Amino acid sequence: MSGVYRLDARVSGPLLIGGCTLLLLGLWRAPLAGALLLLVLLACVALRGRTRPESPDGRRQEGRRRGLLEAFHARQLRLSPHVLGHSRAHVALVLGELARAGKASGRLALRGDFVPVGSAYEQHQVRSPDAFDVLVPLRLPPRVQLRRVPMRGAWLCALEVAEAAGGQLSEALEGGRRLSAALVLRWFQGHVQRCLGAVRSRLQDRAHVRLAVGPGRPLALHVLPRSDYVCCHLSLAVRLIPAIPLGEALFLTALTPSPAKLAAFWTLNASKPEQRLLSWLRERCPADSCHLKCLQILKGLRDLGGRSLEQPLASHWARVLSSYVLKTALLALLLRGPLRAWADRFLVERLEDLVLFLEEGLRRHLLLHVFLGNRALPEALSLPKLLKDAAPVNLLADFDGPTLDKVAAHLLETWQQAPEIIRRYSGHRYSKVHPV
Repeated sequence: MSGVYRLDARVSGPLLIGGCTLLLLGLWRAPLAGALLLLVLLACVALRGRTRPESPDGRRQEGRRRGLLEAFHARQLRLSPHVLGHSRAHVALVLGELARAGKASGRLALRGDFVPVGSAYEQHQVRSPDAFDVLVPLRLPPRVQLRRVPMRGAWLCALEVAEAAGGQLSEALEGGRRLSAALVLRWFQGHVQRCLGAVRSRLQDRAHVRLAVGPGRPLALHVLPRSDYVCCHLSLAVRLIPAIPLGEALFLTALTPSPAKLAAFWTLNASKPEQRLLSWLRERCPADSCHLKCLQILKGLRDLGGRSLEQPLASHWARVLSSYVLKTALLALLLRGPLRAWADRFLVERLEDLVLFLEEGLRRHLLLHVFLGNRALPEALSLPKLLKDAAPVNLLADFDGPTLDKVAAHLLETWQQAPEIIRRYSGHRYSKVHPV
C-alpha cells in the first residue's frame, strides 16, 4: 500500500534503547562519531517497512482492500479449470479435423499442425473461457529471403520471393516480388472456408461451427458445442492466425491492425518463447505465487476503469493497456526479482508495484519488448539468436505523449479508487471486449 509505515515496536524499542546508549558513549568519546551514530539511528527509525502499517486502522483498511480484490478475482475473473478443460477439448477437436483437411497441395498450404498461444493457454485468461488464439503454420514457397524493415513500435520484415514461387500471393517491388501478408490473409480465409466445408458433416454431431469474417476483423471460428453437459454450452471464439515458421519456435504473422501502407509486411511473433519464460518463472516462484492473479486483477481493473472515460480517451485506454502490454509489464517486473516476494500474502504490495511500474513506463513513454534485444534474459532459456541480435522495440512508440500521460494518470486513479470501482460494478456482470 502507499500509506505511511513504521517499524514494529518489538524491533524499534530495543533499537532506540541500544542506540541512545551508544550515542551517549559516542558523544562523550568522539563528537564526530556520535553525530554519525545519531544519523544512522534516525535513518533506521525512518525506514518504511512493507509488512506493517503504522496503525490498526491502516491494517484494517489494507485487509478490507485485499478482501475486495480477492472477492473480485474469485467472483468475476478467475476461470473454472473444469470448464476451461472442456472448452479446450472442444477447440482441439475442431482444429484436429481442420488440420487433416488442410494438408492440401499448392504453392501455400497448411502444414497440418496448430500452435495454441495466448492467455487461455497461459493461465491468465479472465471471466470466461470462450476465446482462444491459435497460430496456423503455413508452408512457405521455396527460396524466400527475409529483409528487415525499420519501424517504430514494431519488428517488421518483408519476405522476398521468386516471381514464379510467389504467384498471386506476392506483389511486385524493385528487383523482384515480396509475399504480401494481406494477400496471404485473403487466401487463408478462402482455404479455411473450403476445409470447414469438407469437415462440417463429421463435426455436426459434436459442435456447430461457422466462420466469422468481416472487414477489419480477425478470422475466427465460432464453435457451439453440442453436449449434455451444462458447462459445455459456451459459444467459443477461436481466432485463427496464419503464421510463417522461422524455426526455433519463432513465427511471422500479419501486423494487426495493419495500416494500408504496411499490409504487405510481416511482424515477429514470440508467443512460444513467452510461454517458455512463464514456465521458467513459475518453477522458481513460490508455490503460492500471485503473479498471474495480479495480471488477472489488473485486466479486470483496466476494464472497469475504462467505463467512465469519454472518447477518444476511451479507445486509447483499451489500446494502450492491451493485454499484451500488461503481460509485458508483469514479465519485466518479475525479471527484476526477487521472485520469493511474489508469495500470495504479498498480493496487494505486488499488485501496487505492477501498477506503479506500468504508470512509470507510461509517464516515460517507454515499455520495451521483453525479448527483442534484451541481453539480460536468463541464459537457461536458450533464446534464438534472432531475438538477441534484434534492436529493442518500444511498445508505446505509436502513441503520442499527451495520450500516454492521460492513461498513466487514470491508471493511478483507478488503482487508488479500486475498492469503490469494484463495489460500484460488483452487483452485475460487466461487458467484455470480445476478440472477434
